Amino acid sequence: MMTSFRAAYAAVLGLLVLVVPLEAASPESFRFSGDRTSVTLAEGRERTVLSGNAEIVSDDTQIRADRIEIYGRNFRYAVAEGNVRVVDSKRDIHLSAARLFFDREADQLRAEGNVIMEDRANELVVRGRFLENRNEEELTIVQAGVRILGEDLTARGEYARYRRDIDILEISGMPVVFRKGDEYRATRITIDLERDEIVLQGEVRGRITTNDDDPEDGE
Repeated sequence: MMTSFRAAYAAVLGLLVLVVPLEAASPESFRFSGDRTSVTLAEGRERTVLSGNAEIVSDDTQIRADRIEIYGRNFRYAVAEGNVRVVDSKRDIHLSAARLFFDREADQLRAEGNVIMEDRANELVVRGRFLENRNEEELTIVQAGVRILGEDLTARGEYARYRRDIDILEISGMPVVFRKGDEYRATRITIDLERDEIVLQGEVRGRITTNDDDPEDGE
């Protein structure tokens, strides 16, 4: 009985040791939980593994997954695996993936495996195999099998840069954009979502759907 009590006490004390430096170093709130927790306290190899309903929550970001591993000074890094779900409440962004790496201090994340990102503030859904969010730059980079769904357009390509702060979407890798019945193909396509403008570069092809009732049709 005494041995079990000492082990439990040591585990609780270890968690307190992990939490206190974080709170002392930064006013940002940060908490984590899981059905099962494994803590390593060896200096230079500090690590916490959460499994079963694993969750970490900071001021603006919530990450849930089957398994989350947290490591680095002040829990800077996290790797989430299995049914990953992310909610960025500040930017109203929701993301799902198979695996995710998160750098809390740099406010960057990399996701892979059928990634889906919903930018609800800008009414845009982005899909791809790999996605990187650089939140300080307001930049999203998507690669491999890119699909983009907006209110009035859909697009696909192999590489995309989404500059969220100025609503500019750049697509390359055999890009195609479908907008209001029209189709655009080029080497590179840039879309200004705010101004509703499309710029085509390189070898350009397109198909425009005209209105049969237009009196100038055919001119």
